[in-house]
Amino acid sequence: MHIQISQKAAATLERLTNRMWVGGAWGPSVSGKVREVVNPADGERIAVVPAAQVEDIDRAVSAARGAFERKAWAHMRPADRERLLGKLADLLEANADEFAELETLDNGKSITMSRRVDVPGAIEYLRYIAGWATKLEGSTLDVSFPRPRQGGEYFAYTRREPIGVVGAIIPWNYPLMMAVWKLGPALATGCTVILKPAEETPVTALRLAELIEEAGYPPGVVNVVTGDGAAAGAALCRHPGVDKIAFTGSTETGRIVAHCAADRMARVSLELGGKSPVIVFDDANLKAAIPGAAAAIFSNQGQICTAGSRLYVQRSIFDEVVEGVAARAAKMTVGPGLSPDTQMGPLVSERQRNTVCTFIEQGLSAGARAVTGGARIDGPGYFVEPTVLTGLDQASGVVQEEIFGPVLVALPFDDIDDAARLANDNGYGLAGSIWSSDLSRVHRLVPQIKAGTVWVNCHNMLDPAMPFGGFKQSGMGREMGKAVLDLYTETKSVCMLV
Repeated sequence: MHIQISQKAAATLERLTNRMWVGGAWGPSVSGKVREVVNPADGERIAVVPAAQVEDIDRAVSAARGAFERKAWAHMRPADRERLLGKLADLLEANADEFAELETLDNGKSITMSRRVDVPGAIEYLRYIAGWATKLEGSTLDVSFPRPRQGGEYFAYTRREPIGVVGAIIPWNYPLMMAVWKLGPALATGCTVILKPAEETPVTALRLAELIEEAGYPPGVVNVVTGDGAAAGAALCRHPGVDKIAFTGSTETGRIVAHCAADRMARVSLELGGKSPVIVFDDANLKAAIPGAAAAIFSNQGQICTAGSRLYVQRSIFDEVVEGVAARAAKMTVGPGLSPDTQMGPLVSERQRNTVCTFIEQGLSAGARAVTGGARIDGPGYFVEPTVLTGLDQASGVVQEEIFGPVLVALPFDDIDDAARLANDNGYGLAGSIWSSDLSRVHRLVPQIKAGTVWVNCHNMLDPAMPFGGFKQSGMGREMGKAVLDLYTETKSVCMLV
């Protein structure tokens, strides 16, 4: 199906051709190398962007360091940092329809999700985090030193200072929201940033850079470099001029980033993968739990780090719940994201589709039954059927490993202890959900679930005020909420003899 894109989106794609934002100027990479960006719905090229190399990262870090130390930014009042973030949110809101269309073209997700989740979520987060610019605070301390012989008193206090130059590396599943999750707190606290979007989805990050320029940020405060992880990402992690790496992506890549940062003692935060359990008890409201479990895995084509990819159902209702979820999956309209009827779009790339299909094949070979789905969809674009698998052992790779696609594996459990054991029998610990009408049972189970977020009778509900991050292999640090300020500031202790 061919769907015409708007003139505004087409003009943006043309305008951004072979340009990235470094030091307040637009231009190509030093080497002249480029990358093509394709529409996952049909595999056709939609943009050409610079392929940044080491020398481009050097330029961006130099620009960010210079901006961090210049008075225009270093001495800017907190109220003015708040005002700039608010202006950026206003500009994003004024261009919301265009950003939603660009996000869908770039990532493949449904235009409905882009309009209802991605763009509004980015706007809300910018407005939330803007308020923290004026609320950074230290504390006075009553110290217990012996009184000085020469007289006087000790006065001690702490202050929070920006960590410095931040290298932000973001994934392709929520390109716009992940960009503002990094940029927002860094800018609120007074840091400067080099943002590297995923090579598959750079368009909205570049368009956001245009709004940052329009909002009036000093040159070099924000830099957007496009390129792949092996060249641009690795160079950013290794660069001695980068004080902190903020990374969101796979656990495998996160380990590499963490080692790189540790080698030079750079600060690092990691928001990594997940294999989130959805636990449905026999007293749950199934009219809510069944569609809730389906949405938990099939939203955004299952390309969500908190996707409810492991469904554990109490044995007495196992068949009813699995059949209900499978029936909803079988009725989903799969198609191009820009089609208003589409409920599930393509995966982001052919490589990602191959990865997902390999997992499905491994599961089927191990004895799984595909209650629905289980195959790629022929034709242009990177489509996979929404899939529900049963009959696998808890130790199976399909149960244990993050697939990052529309694949749900369902297993039965017997009681609350069994549910906790199965939920925690995994290397990840990002999120999970419990579906039950018995709040006493819920309150007993919540502390047992080793995850950064536990939802009850809902799933994938995120708010700017709620800290977000994982246990175990799901990362280090917390995005959003007041907790995110710790990722972008250093605490300095001051002691005076007065």
